[in-house]
Amino acid sequence: MPPKGDVTRQKILETASEQAAVRGLNAVSLGDVAEAVGMSKSGVFKHFQAKEALQQALLEQVTGRFVEHVWTPAEALPPGAERLHVVFERWLEWVEREASAGGCGLLAFAIELDDQPGPLRDYLKDGQLRWHRTMAKEFAALRDPPLSREDADQRAFLMKSILLGYNHSRRLLDDEHARAMAHAAFERLLA
Repeated sequence: MPPKGDVTRQKILETASEQAAVRGLNAVSLGDVAEAVGMSKSGVFKHFQAKEALQQALLEQVTGRFVEHVWTPAEALPPGAERLHVVFERWLEWVEREASAGGCGLLAFAIELDDQPGPLRDYLKDGQLRWHRTMAKEFAALRDPPLSREDADQRAFLMKSILLGYNHSRRLLDDEHARAMAHAAFERLLA
């Protein structure tokens, strides 16, 4: 059993993550989180000495959950199509799963932080660039000889675009055909 402090910290992060996905990272305060968790503000402060520390921990937690859900199940597979199929399917599941918790925190944070210089944006940007390079390597491995870097980068960009479009169609437009259209677009991308 994890120590009580770790359990409490995790509960704080989960609550703050839900609030941030709905209201935005900057709108979440230590006081709001404390109230939602049923703690005093000083109790939350023991775990996160500043709002910025809570925000950084949120970015790290959501990024870790994304990697664990989307990449880890595919990592042991051979590079290329098989791995890309698993990543794509798991990413669709991520969008669906996160929808019930206020939406994808990574997407919400990216929209919020894209024009806000500082360490939070830098952390998110670095992670997104690493993810793009990882996906580009997977697309390069589709062919022998490997796809050019430019073509692999373009395909990684298009895959992300398909997932963003799926998120939009599913969450905002309530499009019941969104998943089928995302799959069809992805198969064309691989062809």
